[in-house]
Amino acid sequence: MADASQTAATAVTDRDLEVARRLEALCDLTPDELRKEWRRLYRSQPPRLSRNLLVRAIAYRIQELRYGGLGKATRRKLAMLVEARGSSAEIAKEDVPRIRVGARLVREWNGRTHTITVEEEGFTYAGRNYRSLTAIAREITGARWSGPRFFGLTNKRRSSDA
Repeated sequence: MADASQTAATAVTDRDLEVARRLEALCDLTPDELRKEWRRLYRSQPPRLSRNLLVRAIAYRIQELRYGGLGKATRRKLAMLVEARGSSAEIAKEDVPRIRVGARLVREWNGRTHTITVEEEGFTYAGRNYRSLTAIAREITGARWSGPRFFGLTNKRRSSDA
């Protein structure tokens, strides 16, 4: 009888070690290998995510397949919370304050002052029209920035997040 329980414990430990090895190996994969792993595990095309988020999502999926996912009660509760909160588009709109048409946003970056005008259907910067502040922030900095954060329209961390 002790042999059967010992064998079962060894099998669990071996499977846990295999999961741990797979999770460790994710850090060494190239972006192409990560996308291939995503396709294998999720059976869909990978979304455009940063490498870090891709690794985390794949690690979650590996563990989900091994240990099981969220329980029905938890999934139900999450669905209720999402429904009560509204669509993701509504949530995103709540995070950025409404800016009136004609308002000017001014930001100094690398010793140069940049002025953006709020239009009915987007923004104007340097004589060009843009659909988002994020596109303008990228144009100015050459890096990926949250446009609203770059122009000081959002807090880094809301008090409810603390």
